[in-house]
Amino acid sequence: MAYKITDECIVCGACELECPNEAITEEEDIYVIDPDKCTECVGFFEESQCAEVCPVDACVPDPDHEETHEELEAKYQALQG
Repeated sequence: MAYKITDECIVCGACELECPNEAITEEEDIYVIDPDKCTECVGFFEESQCAEVCPVDACVPDPDHEETHEELEAKYQALQG
């Protein structure tokens, strides 16, 4: 499943710099993750980098965008293509 950024976001920008898919962008006073680009870092890392670097744990799995590991791998391949 893709990740999302909660209202706890302090707009530090750490997550945006770490996202290998460039799925994170800054909007009005919060960062957001594009679920069409988020692969939970599948294809790049073992763990989701946004969640690893977030100092306030605002990057969490998004239950509205559940995907299997295979679906995330396919999304990674499509984004690389």
